[in-house]
Order: sequence, then structure tokens, then C-alpha cells
Amino acid sequence: MSQEPPPPVTPHPRARIGIVPRLSRVRWLRWLLLTPVVARPGYWFATACALFWGALLGRFHVSRQGGLIVAANLPNWGFGRGGTTVGAVYLTNTNITPGILEHEAVHRAQWKRYGLAFIPLYVSAGQNALHNRFEIEAGLKRGGYV
Repeated sequence: MSQEPPPPVTPHPRARIGIVPRLSRVRWLRWLLLTPVVARPGYWFATACALFWGALLGRFHVSRQGGLIVAANLPNWGFGRGGTTVGAVYLTNTNITPGILEHEAVHRAQWKRYGLAFIPLYVSAGQNALHNRFEIEAGLKRGGYV
């Protein structure tokens, strides 16, 4: 007696839409979270946390380059991919080229615009950099994705 596999479960169309896209449709909430009075302190907080993290893990190899604070010599587990920008701080090991710094400067501007809301916005944009609107805006070629 063979048993047939159960039919695939098709999620409800609204279940595919995450919480971030749903909340971003609420105009007053979007306005409140993205107004500079709210976003800018989030950017400053993220910068302070990343600077502490980067300075501590990178044994204080911190420099200022092109509007970014670069925390280098971090262990590979201390940041994502080839490097990560949090607030105004670029966390990396040795991935510091002019093209990468231009790419990361765009992420810095995104952090400045969105504040801490940038975290769920970036995550909801997807892990595939080729389809992530923030990575596309920063320049896939400069970021080393293509």
C-alpha cells in the first residue's frame, strides 16, 4: 500500500507579506519613524554601538576615511560578508578599497535617513544582494557583488 505525499500547503496571499511591508503602508507610522527627529538619534546610537564593537574587537585600529569610520582588523565573525556598515562605522577585516568605501558610504547615508528602522527594512529587502534594494542603490559592482 503506497502512501501519496500530502498536497503542498499554499500560504494565504497575505501571509507572504511580512510585517515591515505592512507597517510601511501606514503613513503616519512611516512618517514618524523616518522623521529626522526619530531617525537621527537611532543613527547616532547605532554608530556609537558599532564604534565600541569595532574598536574593541579590532584592537583600536580605527580610522576616518571618506566620511566613514573604518574599524579594521576585526575577526571574521565580528561582521557580515566582506564588511558591514552600522551607522557611520564600517566593520571589516582587510576589505578596504576605494570602491568598497564608496559603496559603504551609501549605506551610511541610508542609516542616516532611516535610523534604526534601517535594520528591519534591510532584512525585509532580502539576503540576496542582487535583489536587495539597498545593495542595488549602493552599487552592486562597487560592493563586489557582480
